[in-house]
Amino acid sequence: MLLINGKEISEIIINELKNKVGNFKSKNIVPAINIYQIGDNSASSIYVKNKKKLCERLGVECNILKLENNIDESTLINLIEKDNENKAINGILVQLPLPNHINENKVIETISPNKDVDCFNELNVGKLWCAKKNFNVIKPCTPYGVIQMLKYSNIKLSGKNVTIIGRSNIVGKPLAALFLLEGSTPTICHSGTINLQEICQRSDILVAAIGKPKFVTNDFTNPNQVIIDVGINRDQEGKICGDVDFDNVKDNVYAISPVPGGVGPMTIAMLLNNLLIATELQNESINF
Repeated sequence: MLLINGKEISEIIINELKNKVGNFKSKNIVPAINIYQIGDNSASSIYVKNKKKLCERLGVECNILKLENNIDESTLINLIEKDNENKAINGILVQLPLPNHINENKVIETISPNKDVDCFNELNVGKLWCAKKNFNVIKPCTPYGVIQMLKYSNIKLSGKNVTIIGRSNIVGKPLAALFLLEGSTPTICHSGTINLQEICQRSDILVAAIGKPKFVTNDFTNPNQVIIDVGINRDQEGKICGDVDFDNVKDNVYAISPVPGGVGPMTIAMLLNNLLIATELQNESINF
């Protein structure tokens, strides 16, 4: 069994990104990102802290803007619009979830597409579906992290049948677009899919992103299969686990990613990769 270690792969990518940051700095450009955190959600605080930590490692400027939970929508939108016009800020990220009184979609659509490092803006989503392979566009962090994990593990993607369990706008749908760019044949499954286990069993690559702890068991797999587990849950004992029953499955497939230490570290690395792409797009007159 091949263990697809996202933590190790992310370190390789981070070192590559360091070289790119150095290239920017040689041209007197310091990539900068503003991260908005509204309220004191404990999970959001951890995510924001990890993002800032990686920015510091890479020598990238990271500004954490903590706002009160009761901030009104118009104030937040005004702040983002100012960042859109600020040439010193290359990336804008609003940490989700937002309080109920703020329209999440409206906030996301306010972010300039060239600074949308999460790739949530509808224009960037459209560009992704219309892109050609190797086209320099901002890509959604978690889905692109999945693709990079497979590539760095020398898993062939072209011609492979891929099953994605989960149809979210954040993972399932954009991941299908990325697999298409690689020449794969993706199938998106969800709660209404009939004969789910049979569909999964026939796939060369299975991506679990359904948000149900240990949902995928041996009944979903085959011995030649590659499994990527996007889920982050807690089991009945309170331990972190994925959407795949790792201990039940690992010895019966060709390759599998763990949780933790799989997709999570890749997501943050891809966020910084997007920041550098955004910086490059905003400085197209400079030869990098």
